[in-house]
Amino acid sequence: MRWLRVAVVTLVHLQIISVSLVLAYWLRVDFTVSDLDMLFISTALALAIPIKMAVFFAGRLHAGWWRYAGLSDLVRVFIVNVVASVLATAAIVWQGGAELPRSVYGIDFLLCFLLCAGARFSVRLYHETLKAELTPKGKSVLIYGAGSAGRTLLREIRNNRSLGYQVVGFVDDNPDLRSSRIMDVPIICAGRNLAELIDRRRSERHPIEEIIIAMPSASGRQMREAHANCRAAGVSCKTVPGVGDLLKGNYLSAQIRSISVEDLLGREQVRLEEDRIQETIVDRSILVTGGAGSIGSELCRQIMRCRPERLVILDQSESALFAIDQELRRLHPDLEIIPVVADIRDYSSVEHVIRTHSISSVYHAAAYKHVPMMEMHVAEAVRNNVFGTWNLVRAARLCGVSDFLMISSDKAVNPTSVMGATKRIAELIVACQSKGEDTDTHFVSVRFGNVLGSNGSVVPTFQAQIAAGGPVLVTHAEITRYFMSIREAVSLVLQASTMGKRSEIFVLDMGEPVRILDLAHNMIRLAGLVPNEDIEVRITGLRPGEKLYEEVMLDDEHVMPTHHEKIRIFSGSGPGQDVLTDSLNQLHVLLEVGDSDGIVRHLTAVVPEYRPARLEHPREETRVVPSRKVSRKTTGGGQESGVWRGPIAGRQSRSSGVSGA
Repeated sequence: MRWLRVAVVTLVHLQIISVSLVLAYWLRVDFTVSDLDMLFISTALALAIPIKMAVFFAGRLHAGWWRYAGLSDLVRVFIVNVVASVLATAAIVWQGGAELPRSVYGIDFLLCFLLCAGARFSVRLYHETLKAELTPKGKSVLIYGAGSAGRTLLREIRNNRSLGYQVVGFVDDNPDLRSSRIMDVPIICAGRNLAELIDRRRSERHPIEEIIIAMPSASGRQMREAHANCRAAGVSCKTVPGVGDLLKGNYLSAQIRSISVEDLLGREQVRLEEDRIQETIVDRSILVTGGAGSIGSELCRQIMRCRPERLVILDQSESALFAIDQELRRLHPDLEIIPVVADIRDYSSVEHVIRTHSISSVYHAAAYKHVPMMEMHVAEAVRNNVFGTWNLVRAARLCGVSDFLMISSDKAVNPTSVMGATKRIAELIVACQSKGEDTDTHFVSVRFGNVLGSNGSVVPTFQAQIAAGGPVLVTHAEITRYFMSIREAVSLVLQASTMGKRSEIFVLDMGEPVRILDLAHNMIRLAGLVPNEDIEVRITGLRPGEKLYEEVMLDDEHVMPTHHEKIRIFSGSGPGQDVLTDSLNQLHVLLEVGDSDGIVRHLTAVVPEYRPARLEHPREETRVVPSRKVSRKTTGGGQESGVWRGPIAGRQSRSSGVSGA
């Protein structure tokens, strides 16, 4: 088919070249042609045809699809015709063509250019207008947004009638475009007048069946406004994605989809230094803890695109680990993937994995994260989030890991929950590593807010409640949270990993906080339902450890910019390594005796800004009794005393428990 198309185009060009020269001569002599004139024309054609055809092939005029001809094709046709006419004219004059009037050459150029351009745009005109009139009418739609995306979408809908759409107009808020037409389609109204337009079309029995929002670079506020206008008009709406998603598709029209929560939040496309990220991963042995979770699995996906030497995925969930292992093996069959079922609370297992697989970089995403659940299981939260992190840090130092990155949470800032307090201690563990003895390992933490769609997060919870017919449960009418998409969060984590130098805490730009009640209402409307009519929204009250709003920095932390606009560095005071080790020893003693309230009081001593809601008495003195030391051999041949290195010092610890949140 390709060669057939080239042959047809070549034949058309041959006819255009012949007709333009003959017609140019006839126009010049007022169509009075003698036998001598025919001899001159024949000689000129014998020279012009091969020269112009050669130039047309060199200019690749045969390669373009005429149905998609645009201004760039018009410029190329013009330039090729200029070159072809100059060379043909020079050859004809050199061969004695002085008998031909000079104006013939100019008329020939104009005719040849106009016929070449006209042929292309005639084919496009047929496909975009005449063919559309001959095919059955599709669903009547409006395009919301008359920018470049809207115009591209209109062109593709016209070229692909199988989509079943007929664009009857544009909706745009730009007053300069009002009452104008784009590609012969009118700009009918502004978004705020959409409901009135839809009602009028219904009364005229020409209803609008769907609206496509074509504003891929719109902010969250603009998307929410557009969605509200469509909802008020009572018409279903869809959207086209942002630039990042478009790069993965061939056509804009193929990317039309329903509006999602991410669209309403309006997160901007992340700018990444892909070369620097690639350098930190390629041909290196990478360990991801919690690699079967929401963040961990996305970390694995993005790391594998950078082609590491091997990826070790550590998780205690065997089923979820199997799933991500199979997914990555299908996508990257040529790369080494090692799934490891293990628990970060077991130091010997952690050290064995790091040493056996010669790990260069550790991405620590394993943690217990559900706030109310950890309020009921204080000891488990401390064992996993605190001592699991401590095990990884010690093993990384001992085995000479190059880079260590821990994923933290905004709940670590002025925490009111056990989960937040344990994540803050984990940050301190990572941050103090470069303050004591020398180490070759770069330790950094990355702090960010809630991730859309992660396991157990608010969005899938609301989706399940809406699917069940309600009610949708919101803990407080004024509660707000920061949100990011999983892909954006992990991309920025990888970007931050390239910046680590000396125990920094990086904080990601999370934009504006979102009111959870508004999120619930928007998700109900996205499902085509009405809040508190079709689906009840019920306020249940704050849960244990839950805050009305999250913060991004502590009072004694100082913000410093980085060269990336969405990543900042926070520096603040913290305990030294010896002091923190002593505190961890005491915390471990409390774990051994199973004193949950004592653990919470001790957390307030380590994290003074922690305000636990579970302790009703304002202040109490506790005495920590030293635990016995247990020595054991490590897999590396060294000695481990108790749970970590360092003496266990028994001392009195004064801490206060504050009621309320």
